[in-house]
Amino acid sequence: MFVKDVVVQNQVGLHARPATFFIQKANEFKSAIWVEKEERRINAKSLLGVLSLGIVGGSKIHIIAEGSDEEEAVNALVQLVESGFAE
Repeated sequence: MFVKDVVVQNQVGLHARPATFFIQKANEFKSAIWVEKEERRINAKSLLGVLSLGIVGGSKIHIIAEGSDEEEAVNALVQLVESGFAE
């Protein structure tokens, strides 16, 4: 299992468009991937799950992966979040 924390950089957070980019990136990997905010953990490959967390700009989230490409998956998703989704 590989875990990293990241602070969401874009002001509006993970609304529909950035959340779609996030799950598309997550689905490129074989590992099981989760996003955790506070006490809630959801499947990072689920659009409804990601949207249900209500992640706004400045939120700290944990990205967790378990599987053959777990480290690569987490690092790619952290990089995407840190980029602000090009917004």
